[in-house]
Amino acid sequence: MSHSAPETPPEGEYLGSDALTTERFQAVRELVQAQDRAGLKAAFEDRHEADIAELITLLQPDLRRSLIALMGADLAPEVFAEFDDNIRDAALEAVDSDTLAATVQQLDSDDAVFVLEDMDVAERDEVLQRIPTTDRLILQRSLDFPEDSAGRLMQTEFVAVPPFWSVGQTIDYLRDTADLPSDFLELYVTDPTHTPIGVVHLSEILRSQRGVGVDSLLHDDFTVIAGDTDREEVARLFERYNLVSAPIVDEDQRLIGVITADDVFEVIVDEAGEDILRLGGVGDEAVTDSLIETARGRVSWLLLNLMTAVAASLVIGLFDASIERMVALAILMPIVASMGGNAGTQTLTITVRGLATQELKQVNVARVVMREFGVGLVNGVVFALIAGLLGTYWFDDVLLGAVLAAAMVVNLVVAALAGILIPVGLDRAGIDPAVASSVFVTTVTDVIGFLAFLGFATLFLF
Repeated sequence: MSHSAPETPPEGEYLGSDALTTERFQAVRELVQAQDRAGLKAAFEDRHEADIAELITLLQPDLRRSLIALMGADLAPEVFAEFDDNIRDAALEAVDSDTLAATVQQLDSDDAVFVLEDMDVAERDEVLQRIPTTDRLILQRSLDFPEDSAGRLMQTEFVAVPPFWSVGQTIDYLRDTADLPSDFLELYVTDPTHTPIGVVHLSEILRSQRGVGVDSLLHDDFTVIAGDTDREEVARLFERYNLVSAPIVDEDQRLIGVITADDVFEVIVDEAGEDILRLGGVGDEAVTDSLIETARGRVSWLLLNLMTAVAASLVIGLFDASIERMVALAILMPIVASMGGNAGTQTLTITVRGLATQELKQVNVARVVMREFGVGLVNGVVFALIAGLLGTYWFDDVLLGAVLAAAMVVNLVVAALAGILIPVGLDRAGIDPAVASSVFVTTVTDVIGFLAFLGFATLFLF
């Protein structure tokens, strides 16, 4: 099958981050510096809100604030929902309460909550007081749910119909009712208490005759999510059951909102990013953070690493006499510790991911531990042979090579076990394994690596 070359986009069409050239970025910078409001409006015309948010994010903080203040109400409300948390906080400070209230009213309810939840309580209340009562109560109900819950993610715009309606009545309702979501693929069927009893796909409504009853199209094997469900669990449900949307219910099982796949995509990206950052010991750091914020965020982890490095050094200090008698020990001992650290990180990464996706549970953790023990043993033997031969050839000492090989086996087995047992133990203790595991695993592999190598050397070489 042949593929034709992609067409050149029409003038003014924005392709996203790939189209954000240095020249275009510099042009926007100059417009902000010149306080050219009309020029900025033209530059942002027909641009997607996510791309506008990205461009504003890349500006220096002072220019960013200047642009937002200059654009005022002409900045698309959806841009605020696209900002990262730290950028949105700064952006909101540059906008007055009237503009904020107008912005919130134009957003879908889920995006409005996304903007409001980052404000301090006093500012949020001031903005909510400027919003009509009905809209304010809807937003307040979402804000009353715990942070990172399904209730915070849901949008309150959805389509619900009774089971006794016909397809014709439903279509007329969809055509005549103004206060409906702009995009939807599913209609929820509810009983008189507003409890969802099934779902009907929009495609089925469009393909059916007007006289067909909605109850005959109803699917009752749908997934209902409680409003206080953690957002990570929501993402797992969407992935497991291939959901496009899901109804959200309150404690009385009444339908109060809906979560759509686009919101879940953001959750998946955010959670994956958080785990990667935490494994690296940088918390929720972003490239837009200032020098002081970045340094302050990293110093605590570096301090903890310094303490663990001191612990490893104390182990080495126990064998200072052996190291003085054989310089080769000082040359070779980093090999054992380094291999153990890398092996432990491999196991740790797989374990943290398994815990996050719930692939690793209590029912199978023993089997996975035994598997990792076996992997550590096999890799230990393989690299023991390689390291042993290297040590023997390098220093022309067979016994030294054997000591290096034995230490390699011990440390790779211990690294594999530490890489799974430490995060599992932290998880059961209610501590996020992505945050604390790496430091403990590194400490274990360093201490055991040095202890095994120098201990065996002291026992068998002197």
